[in-house]
Amino acid sequence: MKFGKVDNPEQIDFTLPKTHKDTFTLLNNFKATKKPSIYVGCAKWNRADLKGFYPRGTKDELAYYAKQFNSIELNATFYRNFPAEQFEKWRLKTPENFKFFPKLGQEISHWKRLNGVEDVVNSYLYNFSNLQQKLGTIFLQLHANFGPKNFEKLQNFVESWPKETPLAVEVRHKDWFADAAITEDFCQLLEENNIANVLVDTAGRRDMMHMRLTNNEAFVRYVGANHPTDYNRLENWIHKLKEWIDAGLQNVHFFIHQNIEKESPLLATHFIKKLNSEFNLDLTLPNNSDSSLQSNQIDLF
Repeated sequence: MKFGKVDNPEQIDFTLPKTHKDTFTLLNNFKATKKPSIYVGCAKWNRADLKGFYPRGTKDELAYYAKQFNSIELNATFYRNFPAEQFEKWRLKTPENFKFFPKLGQEISHWKRLNGVEDVVNSYLYNFSNLQQKLGTIFLQLHANFGPKNFEKLQNFVESWPKETPLAVEVRHKDWFADAAITEDFCQLLEENNIANVLVDTAGRRDMMHMRLTNNEAFVRYVGANHPTDYNRLENWIHKLKEWIDAGLQNVHFFIHQNIEKESPLLATHFIKKLNSEFNLDLTLPNNSDSSLQSNQIDLF
């Protein structure tokens, strides 16, 4: 994932902004009665992208990946509407606690720009439904040129979305964040429809770190820069998530990207260790019994 890539990440101020006051107001409505539900994963399981992650001789990459992580941000569905049978196959070869978080197709978000998309959305939803209990939050990533002038299109889409199906929305046009009134209208739309507001942590677009949650879900897309600063940035996220969980947050969906994806599993492993320690969790540590990940990737920086 190269969105927001910069040449000199060490020159970026990666300090996480203060939590938006309305996030605390929202979270205070929830009472945490159990440990938070936390899912961490990469964006893909393809061997070519995650070079060095798979032991030599691995025949089924998804089956192996799903034993190392509890989730996947399924970006492949952005490029193709896979048939229902494919989702069923993926469901059957993954553990019971595994979840897929699929992206809606570019036909919906980029080509048709939310115009006349009812049939294609229904097709995606039907196919996704074959994941059954392993279907996590679906997310819609809008084109970077889809600005606030298209608010009505987004409103119609959001209000027609089936309420029983979790959805997250990511907007990228800078005008969504530049005007407080526009930002408030957007967030109110999501909050009123119980839809998550995607946070994107990437070097070149710090404006997308709005720190405004719109339901009891933090859906974070973290983009590392293949740079030592990536680790410090994740340490900051541990503190931020603790702040939100203490305030009432129950659902964390955190996906690790890199400009060069082959380092993503190593970075995710570091993050999971910190999560386990901070929140007394027992999330699986990828390749914990296999030193190959460390030996193959530790010298890449």
